[in-house]
Amino acid sequence: MAKSTRTAGGVLGDHRAAGETFTAGGIQSFLRSEGDGEPVVCIHGMLGSSFGYRKVLRELAARGLRGIAWDLPGFGLAERPPGYDYTWTGLGRFCLAAVNTLNIDRFHLVVHDIGGPVGFELAAACPERVSSLTILNTVVDVAGWTPPWTMRPFRWPVAGGLWAAAMVPLAFRFLMKLQGIGDFSQVSKAEVSAYLTLMKGDDRGRAFRKVSRSAQATAGKQELYRRVVGSGPYPVQVVWAAQDPAMPISTYGEKARAAAGLTVIDRIPGKHFPQEDQAPAIATRVASIALAREKNAPS
Repeated sequence: MAKSTRTAGGVLGDHRAAGETFTAGGIQSFLRSEGDGEPVVCIHGMLGSSFGYRKVLRELAARGLRGIAWDLPGFGLAERPPGYDYTWTGLGRFCLAAVNTLNIDRFHLVVHDIGGPVGFELAAACPERVSSLTILNTVVDVAGWTPPWTMRPFRWPVAGGLWAAAMVPLAFRFLMKLQGIGDFSQVSKAEVSAYLTLMKGDDRGRAFRKVSRSAQATAGKQELYRRVVGSGPYPVQVVWAAQDPAMPISTYGEKARAAAGLTVIDRIPGKHFPQEDQAPAIATRVASIALAREKNAPS
């Protein structure tokens, strides 16, 4: 793909124009949706927002589905209230309010990064509305979990502020190339810089850092998430970008596979953000599980 000469501001302008604001649970957020057919709700993780799913939404629409992604509170273009509950429980509660506000009855669910625990909270709250679950480079066994080294400083109040301040475009692109995107030719400098702008937002990343400090890495949450992944009334698949150094397939992927009771992991190329360079592969897997469920549904 030829490198774009557009600026991050231009990319973000297009992003805003492609979506809309909505309010759920008292929080104003931002939504992108594309296509018709069965809804596919895509939950983002750290460093993410609905922007990170823009290519996946397009690919889902091309396969007859309706791709939907919103910004969690504290991320992207969503509000960032200082006193908000940024735990996985709180963010999951927002997602439930979002599907209710948007009148999404049944939906396929795609989760990534900490969007895994957040999405598991949503699935636990309304399992009868989940048509399928696609697990993408996330964590299921959360007891004692700590984030990768690139994200760990955000958990400390002073160091987190300094680390965020050090995230200038050049340094951020280096880290995204190191851990985030496998085929860097598929994303422009402006698009990578847009991730950084959306991460920092209008509060210099304060809410983002609070999310980092609010992880509920407890045995109780692990038990809940294992039930969501392994005992829900919906089909589950584990799709993993196999070169991910942040959440390696040999540990995180295998634990997700075991929790789901599957024999294999569906491996795709890429690092931690395969939404950027493997969007067709992701959408194909989601469409496949959606079609399989439709064929097996009682008439």
